[in-house]
Amino acid sequence: TKKGNKRKMLTKSAILEQMRLGNIIISPFNQSQLNPNSYNVTLNKRLEVYACDVLDAYGNNPTEEIIIPKEGYVLEPNVLYLARTNEYTETYNLVPGIDGRSSIGRLGIEIHRTAGFGDVGFRGTWTLEITATMYVRVYPNMQIGQLYYEEITGKPTNYEGRYQDQID
Repeated sequence: TKKGNKRKMLTKSAILEQMRLGNIIISPFNQSQLNPNSYNVTLNKRLEVYACDVLDAYGNNPTEEIIIPKEGYVLEPNVLYLARTNEYTETYNLVPGIDGRSSIGRLGIEIHRTAGFGDVGFRGTWTLEITATMYVRVYPNMQIGQLYYEEITGKPTNYEGRYQDQID
């Protein structure tokens, strides 16, 4: 047996218990979106795309807003779309993570490039970095991702970074 960190993901019952204890807050919360070990999050109607050809890692890159109509919006391949979840979350004493739902992955949609987990103490809506491999239609409020939670070891230090308290 290998020694080292063993990841422990919360189950449905453990997520509900942590919600009862106040370590997980999901708003709005819909019981039907709770899975055996994750919670489905939904796509906000606002998307952003960069309005410049070259992004500057140290600059303030301008964006253009797209509102997804109820009839849907077609994502184009090789375009980076910035989006948010409708759900506001808070997580204490656990590490939250986000991943795309398998049904979304089968459409060739990725919802995050490098930001697949959050930090202990994060409060806010989740930013999604969406790309598509093909033209694919998405809809406002569709279930697009899954939040999951893992136990931590050691004394937690809460996140206090740039994205704390972001809300659409």
